[in-house]
Amino acid sequence: MNWTTDCAVVIPCLDEAPRIEQVVRAVRCQVPNILVVDDGSRDDTGAVASRAGAEVLQHNQPRGKGAALQTAWKHAHKRGFKWALTMDGDGQHSPADVRKFFDAADRTGAELVAGNRMEQPIGMPRVRRWVNRWMSKRISALAGMPLPDSQCGFRLMNLKTWATLAPAATHFEIESDVLLAFASRGCLIEFVPIQVIYRTEQSKIHPLRDTLRWFRWWWQARQRLANEPHLPRPVAQASPRAI
Repeated sequence: MNWTTDCAVVIPCLDEAPRIEQVVRAVRCQVPNILVVDDGSRDDTGAVASRAGAEVLQHNQPRGKGAALQTAWKHAHKRGFKWALTMDGDGQHSPADVRKFFDAADRTGAELVAGNRMEQPIGMPRVRRWVNRWMSKRISALAGMPLPDSQCGFRLMNLKTWATLAPAATHFEIESDVLLAFASRGCLIEFVPIQVIYRTEQSKIHPLRDTLRWFRWWWQARQRLANEPHLPRPVAQASPRAI
């Protein structure tokens, strides 16, 4: 696989002007095709990202992280990219880890490669660590396979497979939705260890609103799987440990 031509890096952003230039420039050293979705930012995120060399897709108002990712994935697929590497725009994902995703896909043939922060979560706030493990256990039970870090947004995804699954989440439940969609199809999912980087920035996750959205998604996903027995059942292909 020629990752420099076949992969687009997708970065959803909301008010990330202070960091997005550094992120784009660092990633472009490895993958030249960068799609930044400015999800209705109130600052100069789009202009800064464009100046750094990214192609910028604009939402006139905030629609949610999932909606921003959907916009970029559709655009990348339409342009003929075979893969999308998703990263956050706030610097929490290290460009030094990018190669791990490509190597894992080349080595295993996985259609989805997700970052795993949970083997060495030093530096992750305690509440986030607890919530991530709690959610990951429940999504693993739904998927029928071990998914050690279900909430990490640093991922490499096969766009041809994604286009046949069309996960529909529009907010922060998008990470869970994509994992379950690939698992329900019986796709091979791999996890790679990545760095845990947290600074002083405030999370854009709203504790009450986004938690309620996640529970609503989880309940609907349970009902859908229970009511559609014809769906391919997941097979335990995801690695229980980071590779």
